[in-house]
This record gives sequence, C-alpha cells and structure tokens, in this order.
Amino acid sequence: MFILLFSVWLILNGRITGEICILGLLISAALFYFICRFMGYSRQKEIMIFRLMPLLVQYFWILVKEIVKANMCVLRLITSPDLQPEPALIYFDSELKTGLAKVMLADSITLTPGTITVSLEENHFCVHCLDKELAEGVEESVFLELLEKMEAVLLKGKGAER
Repeated sequence: MFILLFSVWLILNGRITGEICILGLLISAALFYFICRFMGYSRQKEIMIFRLMPLLVQYFWILVKEIVKANMCVLRLITSPDLQPEPALIYFDSELKTGLAKVMLADSITLTPGTITVSLEENHFCVHCLDKELAEGVEESVFLELLEKMEAVLLKGKGAER
C-alpha cells in the first residue's frame, strides 16, 4: 500500500526531483500510518492481497471469457427467429464459506448476460436464466473452483493472524 501511495504521488506530480521524492515519502508514510491505525489495515492483509492477486487476475480473465460466451449465446437467441427462449429458474447450493465469495459468485452470475441472481440466502442461490442453455452448468460454474481457492488463501491468512 505504501508503494502504491508513493507511486500515485509521483504520477500526479509528473516529474521526479529530490524534493518531490522526499515529500512524497513523508506524505505516503503519514497516509500509510493513518490507514493502518484507524482503518484496520495491516501488513498481513497486504501480503494476503499479494497472494490473492494471481487468482484475482485469473478470475477476472475467466469472467471476461464467460461474458463473451454468454453474449454470443444471447445474440444467437435474439437474431434467430426459429429459436424461442425457454426461461428457467435454477436453485442450487454452494459450499462457499465467506460472504465475500458468495457475493462475488452472485455478481459474476449477474454480470454474465442472460442470467441474473434473484436471491442469495446463506448458501442457497436462485438464478433466473433467459434460456435453459444458459442455465447449464451454473451450479458447477468455473467461478466456484477459483472462489474456493481464494477462500482457502483468505482463511489460511486469517489463521496465521491469530
């Protein structure tokens, strides 16, 4: 976080001089201290974020691929006069433990065209799909495996904090 704050300082200044670097280091250190002291931030959380970064990048990449695939499906449904969409409600349970992972799954489903997460209660998901074809594999989606890996890293990190 400190490096990020200092980098933003340098970018916003537009040039690098000794005075700008010293002042940036002081301001970045003060902001970092404030964030750690009053906002519950810690070095352990920063390390955890770095450990999660490869999984988050992979998750984002898979999300983009799934959005493009679903867009093609929806486009085919819209442009083909022979195909009639068959809407469906899908109910499934997940093994996710953290609220963050559950919300990320629900949001990822909603971001994918043709599907909307209608409700999320504890581990129970209700998803509306524009067509039965879009509903296939929702309960075993590629997002679940990555979210479970992310949860393992998060829970392992929380165990190390204690």
